[in-house]
Amino acid sequence: MRRFNVTGLCVPEKHYMVDIGEKLKKIKEMVDYGDYFTINRARQYGKTTTLSLSEEMLKNEYIVASISFEGLGDESFESASTFCHAFMGLIQDSLRFVNVPVQYKDSWLDESVVDFKGLNRHITKMCRNNKIVLMIDEVDKASNNRTYLHFLGLLRDKYLGRAKKKDYTFHSVILAGVYDIKNIKLKMINEGAYVPAGIEEKMYNSPWNIAADFEVDMSFNPVEIAGMLTVYESDHNTGMNILSIAGEIYNFTSGYPFLASRICKHIDEKLDKDWTLSGVHSAIQIVLSEANTLFDDMIKNLENNRELYDFLYDLLFVGKEIAFNIDNPIINLGLTYGFLAKDACNKTKISNKIFEIRIHNYFISKNSTSGKQITGVLQRDVVAEGKKLFDVVV
Repeated sequence: MRRFNVTGLCVPEKHYMVDIGEKLKKIKEMVDYGDYFTINRARQYGKTTTLSLSEEMLKNEYIVASISFEGLGDESFESASTFCHAFMGLIQDSLRFVNVPVQYKDSWLDESVVDFKGLNRHITKMCRNNKIVLMIDEVDKASNNRTYLHFLGLLRDKYLGRAKKKDYTFHSVILAGVYDIKNIKLKMINEGAYVPAGIEEKMYNSPWNIAADFEVDMSFNPVEIAGMLTVYESDHNTGMNILSIAGEIYNFTSGYPFLASRICKHIDEKLDKDWTLSGVHSAIQIVLSEANTLFDDMIKNLENNRELYDFLYDLLFVGKEIAFNIDNPIINLGLTYGFLAKDACNKTKISNKIFEIRIHNYFISKNSTSGKQITGVLQRDVVAEGKKLFDVVV
């Protein structure tokens, strides 16, 4: 029996999922064209599942090397030699279950490659007669490293060389993580990381400026949520009003994948399958009061960045109307984390009602413990609506 999943990879045979077929078609179009691109979305936004389903979709036409930098220790980036060996080993491991000759799989790890010049030649050799799609998940794990930037520079040079018909390289490369490559400097400064000499200029002149724009909307719209609920209803026959329930879930989540699935999971498992509007509201109340990895990450990011903290405070309690401008580093960071969005009037807003209520309660709690009193007005009625609906007590 399938269930709703909010941890790790979603598998169609095991989990109730939104049909992302149209999103996958757009990704395939980019891959077929030979694009190099990044999938940058906030935490728990379905990046890993999207990569996995893309791999399944592409495997009949391409050799797909799907790897992750998750779990690679700092030692893997200490030198060109250690990185090259780690990278080649990851590709070799990823091909274990791919239908390619064993000799080809084994040849991916070449012990004689000890620097990027050698890796350059090795990639040329391995890609000469093969259409390989390289997917790298969790690239943020490596983005503080000089070695990683050199690797991106290598991929860029080979991409340009291929365009001039003077090189062979990966047919398409997909990098997935929270931060865009162009925001590596922003990430490092926000995390208080040391910026090595000579790296700052490379951050501004990104070695990944060949990347095609990735404009696939990975949030769930009401029709997509309804499709997931339709499959669930065919298994359980609850009699729910699918369109109404899907619309209310979207109303509070704006289609944030983790939040939408979390609400459904609570209704299914904790609320005796109460698929009514009241049941949706009860599930939202549970989400708002629980500790989970998404909210833990949210609070950590607010605690670690005073400018972002003050920006969100101004939106919620001071009532400031702030024009949406992606060139504003704080707005850009808020977008990266999934906290902010643009409204219909080109103003900056909190991206969904659940985030708005949760951040609102966090600020009130912080002020209570510090002895401060909230003054001013709330920017939007949704927070008051949320307090009334859920009888929030802080």
